[in-house]
Amino acid sequence: MTTEIKTENGAFTDDVKTDVNTSAETVNSDTVDTMEQVKKVTAQVVDKLGDLDKYFGEFFQEYKRPLIALGLFFGLFLSIKLTLAVLEAINDVPVLAPLFELIGLLYSGWFVYRYLLKASNRSELASEMNALKDQVLGRASQL
Repeated sequence: MTTEIKTENGAFTDDVKTDVNTSAETVNSDTVDTMEQVKKVTAQVVDKLGDLDKYFGEFFQEYKRPLIALGLFFGLFLSIKLTLAVLEAINDVPVLAPLFELIGLLYSGWFVYRYLLKASNRSELASEMNALKDQVLGRASQL
């Protein structure tokens, strides 16, 4: 591209060349730099992911007891929810809910008749309860 500027002393010509190759080389060098950065970051990520099992092992060894307690609480929560869901499903069956109530009443009546009506049976129940308490606590009863 040539420009001519006329001045008082004469014409002044200046050849201005736009070099497309120079701008393309700049863009290519920027792309190469970016690709090198991407490769470095990718290598760092792959190194960290390669050591992931080591990190998890160290984490589990350090926090073993709290993680087990958390897992047990989560399992307890799930089992309670599952039990309640099953009981709710059973309660929705029209015949089963009154049947279970009848079974509960019959068992309560038998328990009262068997253990609570006579003094000798109450003392037998107390001795059985003390024996169970000793088994659970692992020591002799104070009574």
